[in-house]
Formats: sequence, C-alpha cells, structure tokens
Amino acid sequence: MSIESIINGVIEVEGGFVDHPSDPGGATNMGITEKVARANGFKGDMRNLPRSTAYHIYYTRYVVGPNFDDVLARDPKVAEELIDTGVNAGTDRAAEWFQMALNGLNRRGKDYPDIRVDGDIGSGTLAAFDAFRKVRGKMSTIIMLRALDAYQGYHYLTLAKDNSKFEDFLSGWLLNRVGNVAA
Repeated sequence: MSIESIINGVIEVEGGFVDHPSDPGGATNMGITEKVARANGFKGDMRNLPRSTAYHIYYTRYVVGPNFDDVLARDPKVAEELIDTGVNAGTDRAAEWFQMALNGLNRRGKDYPDIRVDGDIGSGTLAAFDAFRKVRGKMSTIIMLRALDAYQGYHYLTLAKDNSKFEDFLSGWLLNRVGNVAA
C-alpha cells in the first residue's frame, strides 16, 4: 500500500463538489473544504479544484504534517486508517485516538509505558506502536483498526445525537468511514 494509493482512495470516497447546507465546511471538492483550499493557495471556484491540488493538500496536510507517513513505514493499513480518519474527523483527533488506543492496549504498562496523548506522532508514539506490534504480532493490525474504528464510530454517533444537522451524514459516515479499512 502506497501513499499514492491511499490518497487516491480517499479522493474516490470523498467524491466531487458538494455544498451541503448541513456541512459546516461549506463548499467542498474531493473532500477539501474551501477554507483549506484557500489556505493552500487555491483561489478559484471550488467546482474547479484540480485533482493535483487536492492530492498535494492531502499529502502535505493529512500524511506528512501529522507524521502518518512514519506509521505507513510500519503498518500501511493502520496508516491508511489514520489518514482517512484525519481527513474526515481531523488529524489531531485521529492521532489522539491512536495514542489513546496504544495506552489502552499496553496492559497497564506491562508491554510498554503509557505515552502522552497530545496528537503528536513522534518518537514516543512510534516506539509504543513498535512495542505493541511486537507483542501482538500479526493481530496488531486488526486490533488497532478495530480500536480506531470504535473511537471514530462513537465520535460520529455523538455528533449526530439530539437531532443535530450531522444526522444528515451519519449513515454515510458509518457506511463509508467506519470499518472501511480491512487488514
């Protein structure tokens, strides 16, 4: 699994131009909000956002920026999940869920020490992930994907509670975002 195939997969799931009244992101194309596109130098109509611009934004902001590329070198499927989740729910949130899962899976510190949950995928998080993978072996990918999906699914259900505008998106999120990366 390459970064290119992961990003292209995210673009496919995100689809083309959308400007849904319930989406606080406003005009979006290939999953890139107008605010993010503008922050990355795009000045045109969002309907005309080039795929190459979307790809560059995904690569810099959703792969390299949060250091998910360092996870890719260890476990491509977990990296794919982090990137996909980062696009849809925010990179800080995806990184924090990853760190929380690592802390919850260390058997109260027997396998490796707890790490700081700060959304920064640095050497401490990567060392914990390496230790987790060593202890859990082949099952580590499945376990981590399920933990990340659990956090993500709960997040979406929470967003959609109490008749919120996010109810418009809940079915799609659960269908296309939770459980979409298989080991």
